[in-house]
Amino acid sequence: MLEGIVVKRVETEPELEAAIAVRFRVFVSEQSIPPEEELDEADSTATHAIALYQGRVVGTGRLVHREDGSAHIGRMAVDAAWRRKGIGDKVLRFLEESAQAQGMKRSVLHAQEYVKGFYAARGYREHGEAFLEVDIPHVEMRKAL
Repeated sequence: MLEGIVVKRVETEPELEAAIAVRFRVFVSEQSIPPEEELDEADSTATHAIALYQGRVVGTGRLVHREDGSAHIGRMAVDAAWRRKGIGDKVLRFLEESAQAQGMKRSVLHAQEYVKGFYAARGYREHGEAFLEVDIPHVEMRKAL
């Protein structure tokens, strides 16, 4: 099934709306994050990626330029039925490659505690102590690109 997955940059308003819909299903519906916390000003300038299967958006993530020149990868979300199929890995790799193409040398992200192993397996290392973000335990993780 993974061979039918295409990861690409969001190019249209409907694609962005579909990416945000995945985020709302995962973060707002499943994890009870307040809807007003899910959208922010970075959405307008971020590089958004989507994972498509037969034209349907099933995963997403975004890349934001940090003031220090590093990439901040976040809002990684995959619909429940599509998890553990390698989609998150493909989205992450796409965002990392986009960051490199834009001249960024390091990626930083805030991983929810329960998925930090996913990022660690892809070369990310924990930095600092765990913290709460929208009342969910997170840890900052970094990786040289």
